[in-house]
Amino acid sequence: MTAVRSPALNLAPALSLDSGDRLTRDEFHQRYCTRTDIKKAELIQGVVYVASPLRTAQHGIPHATVIGWLFAYVSPHAGLRVSDNATVFLGPDSEVQPDACLIATPTRGGNARLTDDGYITGAPELVVEIAASSASYDLHDKLEAYREAGVPEYIVWRTVDQAFDWFELHDGIYVRREPDAKGVIESRLFPGLRLNVTKLLAGDNTGVLAELRRPSRQRARRTAES
Repeated sequence: MTAVRSPALNLAPALSLDSGDRLTRDEFHQRYCTRTDIKKAELIQGVVYVASPLRTAQHGIPHATVIGWLFAYVSPHAGLRVSDNATVFLGPDSEVQPDACLIATPTRGGNARLTDDGYITGAPELVVEIAASSASYDLHDKLEAYREAGVPEYIVWRTVDQAFDWFELHDGIYVRREPDAKGVIESRLFPGLRLNVTKLLAGDNTGVLAELRRPSRQRARRTAES
């Protein structure tokens, strides 16, 4: 990925950073970099959100499952990268740390770039967030930030609700994708990135990975039409 320059830092003594603060992205990044006691904070449309402690069953295990699913997909595909909980300069007033994202390199037509010190800038092609329920800001403020930034596919796994939301950007609006009769959703942007939502929610990780090995329906349709 092509490196670009990120904002210069002046690492002064730790500055306050609390949920609800209203900051510019440069102010937020400056403060975040001084706060070694804060493991995760985000700026969503100019408003600060400091993360709470995370539980294993509701977040840690689902997070690991998503990373494993994406890594299994990108491994045989050149030009694709999976990022885990890394900072993304999403826009002029948003700096986020998505639980997982899939990025295409410039040679694959990707939108995101790396800054010279290793941060992602721009919209990843696909973002996944692990949320407790529909009340989470992942389905409200953060969804709006991803929509405005032009993230093509946005996924939210609501672990307490035992539900899964897969959004696809159409004409600037997120449209929810529904699983097919077999419980499967396949990415339109990444052929073969298939998720059996039914098996995922049942904790059948073997079935989730097996779905990736099935032929892409999109490729099959294109072959039949050619």
